[in-house]
Amino acid sequence: MVKILKKSLLYLILALLTVSFIFPFIWMLRSSFMNIGQMFKMPPEWIPNPFSTAGFQEAMTQTPLFEYTINTLIILVSGTFGTILTSSMAAYSFSRIEWRGRELVFSIILSSMMLPSFVTLIPQFIMWNSLGAYDTFAPLIIPAFLGGGAFNIFLLRQFFLTIPQELDEAAMIDGASKVQIFLKILLPLCKSALVVVGIFSFIFYWNDFFNPLIYLSSSSNFTLSIGLQQMIGQYSTKWNVLMAASTVVLIPCLIVFSVGQRYLLEGIAMTGIKA
Repeated sequence: MVKILKKSLLYLILALLTVSFIFPFIWMLRSSFMNIGQMFKMPPEWIPNPFSTAGFQEAMTQTPLFEYTINTLIILVSGTFGTILTSSMAAYSFSRIEWRGRELVFSIILSSMMLPSFVTLIPQFIMWNSLGAYDTFAPLIIPAFLGGGAFNIFLLRQFFLTIPQELDEAAMIDGASKVQIFLKILLPLCKSALVVVGIFSFIFYWNDFFNPLIYLSSSSNFTLSIGLQQMIGQYSTKWNVLMAASTVVLIPCLIVFSVGQRYLLEGIAMTGIKA
């Protein structure tokens, strides 16, 4: 009886947490199909009546969402590719190649995760500005090709450690180089971990607001996150239009997460098997 009560309490808590997490999404979705008058009715209406798509039409016609989407995709595809490429290369080096100071360098990289990004913000901005890269996509893309991030390196390194070294030795006996071992043996076996890194990178670049805000100033270079911010007026805001645009922007994240959920769970679960 006590066990049943504990399970019931656990499920109740999980249900309440689920409702609290999904409530903002439901509110955004119902608001996107309403006019402003309906949105702020008290008590609130949960089902739009009448059901209106004017918010979506206005969001598509009065805001250059297509241009913002292209800019975001350029940064996203380049950044995600660079992150997967360089983080997997670094993880391969830290897990399969013996070299002096390897553990020390890896510890330093992990310790960088404790350093707030705001600490290096001003030096980085001065550097990119002095290189003439301000108001370009370079500061948003190039860092992805310089290691891919400490967390991604750690994640992939832990996954590489779960793969037996005997596979490398057998491949070397057959005449394979370290590059061939990396490309033809390890990467295919680490598909789930690579998908995890890809999903994290996709969500980061798709939703990133702070970095584009710092480095981009021309409206022709704005990303979707900056474009949504531009829809908030100084004196008034069309909240139904903003909610409609936000719904459209959120859909790709939901699709990517739904498609890659199996790999996400598998990849995270496998990273802690062997240290």
